[in-house]
Amino acid sequence: MAIPSSISDPFASKFLPSSISDPFASSYQPSRISVPVKIEQTQLTTLRRSHCSTLKASMGSPGFTQQLNNNKLETLADVKDDRDDIFNDLKDRFLSFKKNVYMANPEQFENLAKVQVPKFMVIACADSRVCPSSILGFQPGEAFTIRNIANLVPTFESGPSEVNAALEFSVNTLQVENILVIGHSCCGGIRALMGMEDDGNTSFIKSWVTNAKNARVKTKAAASNLDFDGQCSHCEKVSINHSLVNLLTYPWIKEKVEKEELSIHGGYYDFVNCSFEKWTLDYRGTKLEENGRFAIKNKVFWY
Repeated sequence: MAIPSSISDPFASKFLPSSISDPFASSYQPSRISVPVKIEQTQLTTLRRSHCSTLKASMGSPGFTQQLNNNKLETLADVKDDRDDIFNDLKDRFLSFKKNVYMANPEQFENLAKVQVPKFMVIACADSRVCPSSILGFQPGEAFTIRNIANLVPTFESGPSEVNAALEFSVNTLQVENILVIGHSCCGGIRALMGMEDDGNTSFIKSWVTNAKNARVKTKAAASNLDFDGQCSHCEKVSINHSLVNLLTYPWIKEKVEKEELSIHGGYYDFVNCSFEKWTLDYRGTKLEENGRFAIKNKVFWY
């Protein structure tokens, strides 16, 4: 099924066709997809054709109309069967987890039922390709995780959000020892940030990625010689460090970092080459009063 030129997916990778328009154009309407792509391309096409044929059927014989109605019911039944197949697959995965993980470690899960003591607070992107537990092998109870578009951390002054609520709980109640912000390659949220126009148009996505507007400004200044794709790749890492600095605007985080009770880390997952970079914010070398100047240490590269 061809994608209309007036519709775009702001979360798609940078390998999408260039004909897709700006995600913040006024004609953009978010799609509501509740069935697999293969169903959209086949069954929904059939449904549309059936709908067009139904208009003609009003002038045809009663037998023809009945045949169309029967075909429509069969098509809807096929869609339902495919949906059931999806959840049957999830059922199999769950039962496999129960048998091979849960039942194999009863003491561990009995303890987890009473309390959680994670060492990590992880802030990752909502992108379906970059699940932190799959990438880094976090086991149940090891990482308190929140995911959002482009793995952003708003400043303390930005006001309440699910991110700072999770930070407050993980740092003050769970007393995690590490906060890890993980970015990734081909991030649609960063592409939305870099491609947005200051035209007054608003959307939930635009309002959210504006939290990283300083990263966009720094990227435009430092990587002006690069093409758009190159600038997006550059900004993916700049925005991570921008979020690390934003973490220090939370009084309870800054206090614990000063006392060396909490460490702040950045991570970058390149899923094209399957490599991972990790670094730690150097609090002693970071000067927030000097235009947010930061320093990092302990940078490693896993490949």
